[in-house]
Amino acid sequence: MNSFIGTYECKADAKGRLMIPAVLKKQLSAALQDGFVLKRAVFQPCLELYPMSEWNKMMEKINKLNRFKKKNNDFIRRFTAGVKIVEVDSAGRLLIPKDLIGFSGIAKEVVLASAVNILEIWDKDKYEQAIDDAAEDFADLAEEVMGQDDDENGLS
Repeated sequence: MNSFIGTYECKADAKGRLMIPAVLKKQLSAALQDGFVLKRAVFQPCLELYPMSEWNKMMEKINKLNRFKKKNNDFIRRFTAGVKIVEVDSAGRLLIPKDLIGFSGIAKEVVLASAVNILEIWDKDKYEQAIDDAAEDFADLAEEVMGQDDDENGLS
């Protein structure tokens, strides 16, 4: 799967349906037939939309965890809490289940943000706050994560 590109704004209707912007729908075209998995994010009050192929890769990793270790079992339970299989309907809409709307605080204004091989779905105000909060620390974070002096990770 290729990486997704872009940040897009859209609106949620009263039923929790989002109209996927056309440029993003085109990027999702290869995954539309297989469907998606929608879940709570681990670190932020947003949702993560995994194309089924990416979700299956994640599950391969998780299935390697020893379930006889309590922390592994606890992690699996929390990671998969609220997970839903979702599809984009023929009108190009994605229905967000009510429990996930509650978790993410999604109201009317929504941001769909690329996060490499998945999409994050945010309430617009929460997204803007998260970006603003991180702005001051981003230079330090970028240096720590990406600024290795060697080419150990294939980055330069």
